[in-house]
Amino acid sequence: MTHPETEVTAELVRDLLRDQHPDLADRAVRFGARGWDNQLWRLGDDLAVRLPWATPSADAMLRKEHAWLPALAPALPLPVPVPQRIGEPSERFPRPWIVTTWVPGEPADRAPATDATDSADALAAFLTALHRPAPDGAPAGNYGRGGPLAATADRFAEGLASATEQGLLPDPDSVRAVWEDALAAPVWEGPALWLHGDLHPANVLTAGGTFCGVIDFGDLCTGDPACDLAAVWILLPDGAADRFHAAYRPAADDATLRRARGWAVARALGGILIGEAGVRGRPGGKPTWGPPAQASLRRLVATAGRPDRSPPQPREETAGTTTP
Repeated sequence: MTHPETEVTAELVRDLLRDQHPDLADRAVRFGARGWDNQLWRLGDDLAVRLPWATPSADAMLRKEHAWLPALAPALPLPVPVPQRIGEPSERFPRPWIVTTWVPGEPADRAPATDATDSADALAAFLTALHRPAPDGAPAGNYGRGGPLAATADRFAEGLASATEQGLLPDPDSVRAVWEDALAAPVWEGPALWLHGDLHPANVLTAGGTFCGVIDFGDLCTGDPACDLAAVWILLPDGAADRFHAAYRPAADDATLRRARGWAVARALGGILIGEAGVRGRPGGKPTWGPPAQASLRRLVATAGRPDRSPPQPREETAGTTTP
């Protein structure tokens, strides 16, 4: 993580707008949120300014969003932050920045989806619309996203060892078994599809118990849809997976679901480690990431070995008897 010497303030944001987009400079500016890569400042009621504040790769991510997302957004059934303007590096601020539409909602790491039916339908519709063949020249994924799981094996092993040493996993062997099953699945041989690339709870918004928006397309990329289908175990409440799989098109085959579980278990491990760092007050830690990651891992381990990889349904109890 690196941090810029320039302190980002409302006054700086307004000055940047005056220099490069003066027609927007008179709008109210107020702090919105600080993410892993960027700071978000509200601009009036319907726009936002995103400025990179930490990771060096954020510059390229913002330019990628500006180049590709406006063409994808109209076909997506959930609101996304559509880039409207780009700001170039200057003496005031040495990095690029963008103006996007504002998407209201609460991040799912703070307000998880609770409506199994509506959230499964919303996620399936969003990924069905997004997962279309990408054109030549579309971006490849960072950190192996969209590619073969085997390329991320070393990172997974490091995360598993760290989480195990810290006592954060009730059953490390079951976690490893989910990963190894995913690695053994046949690789993706279909076309390179558009992917969000980073569908974790902090990047999906909720309202009324269901999803109402998807944000942060900095990892927008192409490749194997299993990378995004990991969201089934990461974002949805218990009992929603079957509904999602029935609605998502084209239906994912068993190999894709197995790879998706591998992406999900790796993402859950990352969330657990980042969440624990936040609990301990370490830089970069986010305590709200831990609980949804643990819930995701619980679902993944509970469904290990099931042919459809769906969570077991709760048993129905009637008249003092239990029926499977």
